[in-house]
Amino acid sequence: MDLYEYGSSQAPVVLIQMVGEHDLPGIEREITEIQRLTDIDFQLIAAKVNNWNQDLSPWNAAAVFGKEEFGNGAKNTLKVVEKLCVGTNKYYCIGGYSMAGLFALWAASQTDRFAGIAAASPSIWFPGFLEYLKRQKIQGDCIYLSLGDKEEKTRNSAMAQVGNCIRQAYAWLNEEGIRCTLEWNTGGHFKDTDLRTAKAFAWVMENLRR
Repeated sequence: MDLYEYGSSQAPVVLIQMVGEHDLPGIEREITEIQRLTDIDFQLIAAKVNNWNQDLSPWNAAAVFGKEEFGNGAKNTLKVVEKLCVGTNKYYCIGGYSMAGLFALWAASQTDRFAGIAAASPSIWFPGFLEYLKRQKIQGDCIYLSLGDKEEKTRNSAMAQVGNCIRQAYAWLNEEGIRCTLEWNTGGHFKDTDLRTAKAFAWVMENLRR
């Protein structure tokens, strides 16, 4: 796992974002947008995984697009991420886009190390994930969810469930008394991914100081 660090290591808030090679070109724009949305000082650690569908997936699942199946590497990935969260008197937030958003939600069910979870357009359609999440205890203080308003309008039967799944997840989080929000963005899954992720992190940061 390659790490790319931005901002001050002395900042009170550390944002950990799981990324793929495709995310790196947008990181600078994302950081600029976070700084526009909040005045809280932060450090961002972009942790680049080697295999998107393997390293961020909590369990094996069949391919839903193309031929690449999903692995079960999330546990090993989380072990590495937790080693980044050893500072005292800091708030650690985990987040990301798509499968990285799914990983952030799953990680929050495994450990209490993350104060905030920023799940932008998470792949919450992932087979069995919503049922699993409802059986677990989410341990973060606040959770941001978002989805593009065209994401559920797809011919892919698995991914078309994303709207229903995220609505159910949001309702369940509210029932559990967890501070959360669900924001609907304009467009499909691949529109403004960096700006959507920035909104997710900024909301979490602002809610941590309430």
